Amino acid sequence: MSKCITCGAELHPERAAKYNYCMAPECQEKNAKGLTIAVVGMNKAAEEFVILDEATKADLASGRYHDQRRGSFGTSTAEPAARTAAAPAARATATPAVQAGQGTVPARHPAPKTRPPRPRPASTPARKPWSRKQEKLALLYNEQGLRPAEIADKLGVSSYLVTQIILAAKNRGKI
Repeated sequence: MSKCITCGAELHPERAAKYNYCMAPECQEKNAKGLTIAVVGMNKAAEEFVILDEATKADLASGRYHDQRRGSFGTSTAEPAARTAAAPAARATATPAVQAGQGTVPARHPAPKTRPPRPRPASTPARKPWSRKQEKLALLYNEQGLRPAEIADKLGVSSYLVTQIILAAKNRGKI
């Protein structure tokens, strides 16, 4: 039978499974510790709270509570950098004959010459089908975790347009 670490009284087996002190007020005062509560998920319908202990801290660090929707519209974009770094490495490993276009099969026709795309005149930038205010609100709602369909309902536009706003901002490096 377990005993209280403060007063030495015997503990009930169910209590002893979780605690090493009894229910006496002086033992409670001396040994009871407050819990830190953390919010790991929040949306309009529900909130998810967890007790912040060592196991939960490890889960948070490992990305267990990562917002799944952020993979396509979130602020972290480490993927393109990895792809661009891998492309020169792949070209460097090819043999000189393959790099020069002289593989084992002879080419029948030379590759057609392509013209570089003409730059757009600086005086006429491309017009976006959304306003700056719509873009600002869409990006703000996206940062809050709303889905494009939910943002579209709030702004009164199509979810396709919201997706285009978010992708354009992502390509410009704004998010």
